[in-house]
Amino acid sequence: MIAAVWWWLATPVTLTGAQSDPAAKLDCVAYAPFRGAQTPWTPGLIISPEQIAQDLAALAKISRCVRTYSVDNGLDKVPEIAAKVGLKLLLGVWIGRDRLKNALLIDTAISLARDYPEVITAIVVGNEVLLRGEMTALDLREIIRSVKTRVNVPVTYADVWEFWLRHREVAQEVDFVAVHMLPYWEDAPPRAEDAADHVDAIRKRMASAFPGKEILIAETGWPSRGRMRHGALPSRINQARFISEILDRAKQEDFRVIPFEAYDEPWKRQWEGTVGGYWGLFDGERRTMKYPPGMAIGNFPFWKLQLGCGLALSIAVFGAALLASRRRPSPRTTCWAAVAASATVGGVLLGVGIDDLLYQSYGFGGWLRRGLLLAVGIAAPLLCSHAVMTGCTLPTFLELIGPRETRSRSFATMVLGLTLMAATLIAVETALSLVFDPRWRDFPFAGLTMAVVPFWTLTLINRPKSGARPLAESVFAGLFAVAALYIAINEGHHNWQAMWTAAAYLLLGTTLWQGSPVAVEEVAPAASADLRLAANPSDA
Repeated sequence: MIAAVWWWLATPVTLTGAQSDPAAKLDCVAYAPFRGAQTPWTPGLIISPEQIAQDLAALAKISRCVRTYSVDNGLDKVPEIAAKVGLKLLLGVWIGRDRLKNALLIDTAISLARDYPEVITAIVVGNEVLLRGEMTALDLREIIRSVKTRVNVPVTYADVWEFWLRHREVAQEVDFVAVHMLPYWEDAPPRAEDAADHVDAIRKRMASAFPGKEILIAETGWPSRGRMRHGALPSRINQARFISEILDRAKQEDFRVIPFEAYDEPWKRQWEGTVGGYWGLFDGERRTMKYPPGMAIGNFPFWKLQLGCGLALSIAVFGAALLASRRRPSPRTTCWAAVAASATVGGVLLGVGIDDLLYQSYGFGGWLRRGLLLAVGIAAPLLCSHAVMTGCTLPTFLELIGPRETRSRSFATMVLGLTLMAATLIAVETALSLVFDPRWRDFPFAGLTMAVVPFWTLTLINRPKSGARPLAESVFAGLFAVAALYIAINEGHHNWQAMWTAAAYLLLGTTLWQGSPVAVEEVAPAASADLRLAANPSDA
């Protein structure tokens, strides 16, 4: 089953059309040079000309032009380097609230336009400054008019399509309308299969709104990694499919489109979550194309290694159960069924969990949370298989951190309980994040399911003895039920990642709800008797 699932997940797709011709070049592509820890917000950061030259040399093989966003951070060297590799340039000027800095950057751009008239084909004054609320439309129009009087190339402004429609007067000042259309970020995002039609429909709407103006799609793309939004699933295949379809549409209907973007920018994950860092046609670390033209594309390029890790975990789970079964002469068939369920779920999802760890972790806290979740997902099936075979029940939190006389003295029980506690705390953190700050948050469905299923099967097979339901477990179970309901409603039923994660929260809540303080009931009477004797020695 594990091998069959991974064979299905790794099935490649071969695209036809614009992306299938190795000799075809893009008209233009959006470019930012930042790598690793480099960000435009780092004070005093200057990207070296050598680094920019490496990028542009690679882009010259697939594109005739690049679009930049600023002349700061060393990007003022782009025109000179672009001229050497034969690239045209849409020169961007990043403006905002700081009027003095705006003036300095605009002066730099104008100087570059005069020095490199054969390279710079247009100047884009401002990028989504209206969307960010950093400038009024009136001030923006004045800046555009000022720039137009000082250069001999077309001048425009770039923003998302909704803000062009809100501020139609800006179009009176520009030579062409540069529109951003990122279907993934729409309020009601379409599926990747429908995204090209969605973008083309918006383009036609913009053409009707601004007759006589060319509509340049200055940004459009699809992320290759990150969380789902409604039915919009980021993946390598979906990214390649959308880019191919929109380029084919542009060729058929004769309009210009600039794919967003050339290289992945993982630093954006700090502000936009995982999805923000993976819009590039090129990998941000290795600087290689994700899907070279004419080659089959898969969502899991290293699926054989991921399959091998999953099979190894599955074998280890059965091995732990086999060793533990020696303590019971004839384990029930249901015990082996529980072991098989944990081994299969863990074997299938381990590779996905490793993928999530590598691409969704950002900063020390992110690596710690994702690493701990994966560790719990690996430990849970091993520990629960041992517990199923030995007849152990799932310990309560009171048995782990309660009064000394109530704590379990079994090392195996303590390790099992601490693993459950870690899984619960991680689940609480992720559940609250998805409730109160969901836009950027990834769904931890893989690692969470790896941990939850073994605990649930253990509770199902080795039911705790009857007793009062622990307060802590009851509170957590209620929290997970409410969070799961909210996530399901907020994200929508088309988002299978959200539905899966909500189901995992419910399963964990059900597991905790069934807990009962067995150890407390056994130990507490003896402890009470000792206290009575200490208070009244004459009773002895």
